[in-house]
Amino acid sequence: MDIYDYSANTIEGNEKSLQEYRGKALLIVNTASKCGFTSQYKGLEQLYRDFKDRGFVILGFPCNQFLNQEPGTEEEIATFCQTNYEVSFPLFAKIDVNGDAAHPLYQYLKEQAPGLMGSRAIKWNFTKFLVDREGRVIKRYAPQDTPESIRREIEAII
Repeated sequence: MDIYDYSANTIEGNEKSLQEYRGKALLIVNTASKCGFTSQYKGLEQLYRDFKDRGFVILGFPCNQFLNQEPGTEEEIATFCQTNYEVSFPLFAKIDVNGDAAHPLYQYLKEQAPGLMGSRAIKWNFTKFLVDREGRVIKRYAPQDTPESIRREIEAII
């Protein structure tokens, strides 16, 4: 299995295969609209706009598993992201990232890039996974790692 074997529903409710992103560098992020890190949407959108023409895509996965910080419907989430941060990178339907119901993509990401001391759990919103153009998960970033702080590492793989 590799990253391209997975699919997820878009925020509009259509199934999308990650196969569509083959050959692109990816930053996969679990997001939330009511989190202390929500302002990272601005930096993520800037990274996407700066690098999308060079084969870079951000995939946002809303998640409500951390203190109910993403309580809205998909439509409310999409509206919030567009209205407040002009998000244009792909957003997906709300998923679980931990536990028995964790989305298979996130089970794979956590296995490929464990956290501190080998932890598989996602600790909070805005945990980020960097995937190279060959589909290899090369790094996990903590929620407090801002989009700006990882810019050079993204540039290095695109």
